[in-house]
Amino acid sequence: MGDVAGRLANRVQLTTDGNRVYLDAVDAHFATAIDFAQLIKLYGESQEGPEARYSPAKCNGTKTQKVCGYPDPDHISTSYAERQNLNIRMQNRRYTRLTNAFSKKAEMLAHSVAITFFYH
Repeated sequence: MGDVAGRLANRVQLTTDGNRVYLDAVDAHFATAIDFAQLIKLYGESQEGPEARYSPAKCNGTKTQKVCGYPDPDHISTSYAERQNLNIRMQNRRYTRLTNAFSKKAEMLAHSVAITFFYH
């Protein structure tokens, strides 16, 4: 978060998911110089049966929460980050869920990510 704050010259709107870690990180590096909101997903009961083991819980909706500043409610979204995560998982086998295609060394993972981003 400190790296992001150092690269920005103007006030921006930031939206994160409901992870509480972001609250302290954004406060520490931006203080009140940001319009910050969280988009919290509301999950329902998980499925039962053998398919429930690998299936994510059903998302019943979302709740937006203003944290600081004046975030525009029409632009509170995590769609761009979620799309980027999907692109990485689809293009790089090392990020595919439930697979054994992993990197034994962090250096090899970094090379794999670099190739993915270069191609994309």
